[in-house]
Formats: sequence, C-alpha cells, structure tokens
Amino acid sequence: MTEEHKSLQQIIDFRIEKLQKLREAGINPYPYHYEPTHKSESIKGDYPNLEGKIVRVAGRIMALRKMGKASFAQIMDSEGKIQFFIRKDDVGEETYNHFKLLDIGDYVGVEGYVFTTKTGEISVHTDVFTILAKSIRPLPIVKEKDGKTFDAFADKEQRYRNRHLDLVVNPEVRETFVNRAKIIKSIRNYLDGRGFLEVETPVLQPLYGGANARPFTTHYHALGQTFYLRIADELYLKRLIIGGMDRVYEISKDFRNEGMDRNHNPEFTMLEFYWAYSDYEDNMELVEKMFRQAAESVNVQKTNWGGMEIDLSQPFQKRPFFELLKDATTHDLGNASEDEIRSVCAEHEIEVENNANYGQMLDELMSKLVEPKLIQPTFIIDYPKAISPLAKAHRNGDPQLVERFELVIGGAEFANAFTELNDPIDQRQRLEAQAALKERGDEEAQPVDENFIQAVECGMPPTGGVGIGIDRLTMLLTGNRWIKDVILFPAMRSEDP
Repeated sequence: MTEEHKSLQQIIDFRIEKLQKLREAGINPYPYHYEPTHKSESIKGDYPNLEGKIVRVAGRIMALRKMGKASFAQIMDSEGKIQFFIRKDDVGEETYNHFKLLDIGDYVGVEGYVFTTKTGEISVHTDVFTILAKSIRPLPIVKEKDGKTFDAFADKEQRYRNRHLDLVVNPEVRETFVNRAKIIKSIRNYLDGRGFLEVETPVLQPLYGGANARPFTTHYHALGQTFYLRIADELYLKRLIIGGMDRVYEISKDFRNEGMDRNHNPEFTMLEFYWAYSDYEDNMELVEKMFRQAAESVNVQKTNWGGMEIDLSQPFQKRPFFELLKDATTHDLGNASEDEIRSVCAEHEIEVENNANYGQMLDELMSKLVEPKLIQPTFIIDYPKAISPLAKAHRNGDPQLVERFELVIGGAEFANAFTELNDPIDQRQRLEAQAALKERGDEEAQPVDENFIQAVECGMPPTGGVGIGIDRLTMLLTGNRWIKDVILFPAMRSEDP
C-alpha cells in the first residue's frame, strides 16, 4: 500500500518505525552539521566545468525511484532541484539499505561526481550518502506528468496556515518572497545612496498618531499604563528631523486594528522617510525613480496585475484631487458644504454614516469613484486640508488645500506624502480639530500629542515626508492580487479545535 492510500497516522507510525531502524543501525538521523560545496542550479549552470568533478549537495528529497541495486532521487535546495543516482556497489550494502528507509520529505547530503544520464539529465553520482533529517509527517502529495503539476497544495487558507509546506511544494511562492527581499534591498540601496540614514523608532507608544486609524491597545505592566502598537512612524521620525538628522527612513511593522481584505492586513510593513529642506514635488520625483529601480530589481517594467496592464517605465501622471472628483461627479466640490457633499454621495449611491464629516465623505467619493479607474501610475495631488492634518497649507494660497500626494496604481494606493506641516500653531489647531472629531465618535481620528507639538515648537525645517506600503508594492511587482500572498505568515482566524 502506498503512502497516499494510508491514513495520516499510519504514515506517521510507519515513518517512526523507519526512524527507529536507522537508530538501531547506529545512524544519527539528525546530525549536527553538513557542509555543501555547491547548489543545484549552480551545478547545472556550470556543468561543462563540473562534469566529472566531486561535489557535495544537500536538500530535501522531493522524488524517489527505488530499485533493487540502484535508485534515483531528486533533492530540492534553496536554488532548485537536482537528481542524484545511488548504487549499492558504490556505497555498500549497509548504506544502500539505509537509503531504502528514506521517504519524500527527508533531508540528505550527497557527495559524488557530476554526470549526465542517458536521458540527458544533469545528476550527481553518489559516493558518500548522509542522512540529515528524517521527516515524520508527510508532505502534501504533488504529482507531475509531462511537465504539468497535479494535486498541488492549492487550498489558499491551508497554504497560509502552513506556509512551510507552501514554500516546499509551490516554487513560485518561494520566488515571491525572494523577490520581496530584492525589492526591499533595492529601496534600502536607493535611499542609502542618497544620504538617508536608516533608524528605528518605538513600536509601543504612549500615544498613537501619524495616520487616521484604530489602534491595537495593550497594557505596559512595568509602567502601569496603556500603550498602543504604532499605526505609523511619522511623529517619531519628525522628531529626528527636528533633532538635526536631515534624511531618515524606517522600514517597519505597523499595526491598524481594522478590516482585512485583498489590500489590507492588520500587521503590515511600511517604509517612511523624511527629507529636510524638501517638499512634495521633490518627493514625487524621488518616489517615481525609486519605484522604477525596485521594478528593475525584479526584472519588471510592465506587469499584468489582476488583468490590468501597467507600464512602470512611462512617466507617472499628476492630477489634482478636486479636478479628479469633478471629472467623476460633474460637481465642483472645492468649496462645497457638508450637506452638498452628502447629496453628491447619495446621487452616486455611496453610503456614508449619518455622522460622517466633510473629510470622510470626500475620502469616500475619491475611493469609490476615482481611484478604481486610475490604472497607470498617477500622483493625486493637492488634497483638502480636512483629511490631511499633518500636511502643510498649499503655497497657492487656497485655504482648503494642502501639499499632499497619493500615488495610485491599478486602482490602489501605493504612497502617501506631504510637504510636512512645520507651523506649530497651525499643527496644534489641526490636532485639536482631530481630537474634536474623536469626541464626536470618529474612532480613527488622531489624539493631540503634546510632546510632538512641543518638539515642533522648537523649530522644524521645511520637510517632505513619504509613506509607502511595502506589502502592496511587492504585490504589484510579483503579480499577486492578495496581500496574504506576499506576507509569510498573515493574520488568520483560529481554527476550530
């Protein structure tokens, strides 16, 4: 009876019996060390120079073809897969019998010379064979025929809950996370090369701020007070600008106690950077170049994202906030009252809460009517002050506007940036207005951070700041449409016992 026809417990029991036989034979099935000399793809890529040469490779057995006196097996390492050939006459009867106790999923080390089989497959002819880890629990069954894969580990929820298995049986998943690392490295290299300093700021904060969001709350027993998991890094990074660190950035975990969908996860990775003596125009240029470099790091210029053809090689567009809203609604909402905006929402069948304020309704109109239609990279510029409490008033003198942009690609937001507000009196007024909204029931409004205001009162130079969602950028550049596909261990509801 093959493994796929046995119960899980039968398989585990049978593998434990094999494990015991190895131990009885004096074999340590979990040794401490092994030193490979080569990886699978490196051997294949350098075959002309390695043919007949001795190599040592290590990895997990992914295919087995056991025969009487000789067998083939395929192992997978961090680069890919390679076949090895093992023969009783070469390794001895005792070692060959140990080999026959192995299963798919076991880790082994193989030493031998590189050759090509009669079918043309580059392989390792085994001289020395070492068991590195005996697996007790079987891997998901994957069948291959004529280059096609069947019965792969495909259930999304189970893949998220068992990412270790997902990485083993779905090579494209491993590639996604390799590319995620390349994207982050590219961003670091870009900012480091322009004189930015990477820093770390507190995850646990006595006050949350820097964004409109509902926080996670915890209790700091040593201090005897409530703390919050940060929703943004902004207010601490600005303190560093005030302290004379002119260019700073942080790639960090942020937390927002909100809903989950294809674009949102409560725990996510953010890049925030602040640049003294710059403004939002400077940062539009920087962000566009940085995105293009990140795309190049994973060999992407054009991408199909959820059926949308997106070209990252072309110049990004710039469109004013109220201009886009006018195109979508036919109404000029720049000086509209709350009642007028509520009427426009009703006209377009956009439901808003009875206590929704001016800014919240504008935000709903933008997110429902405009952003989904912005496919090619577009900077939405010149936002209303009501939804941008930390941005500087617009230099054109319009009292309703601030210098802010959001970068939208494929209908989703990828970056948010301000010419930062550095007027302490204006800053206090806006945060107090936010606090008033909080009193009216807006759970996402920001509290007044007195310590931050006092820092700004010490003097903050002209500054541009940007926040970019790393997870969403990874989604775009790897062609994934669900944020959980680019987070190694996404938040999941507990399974029933």
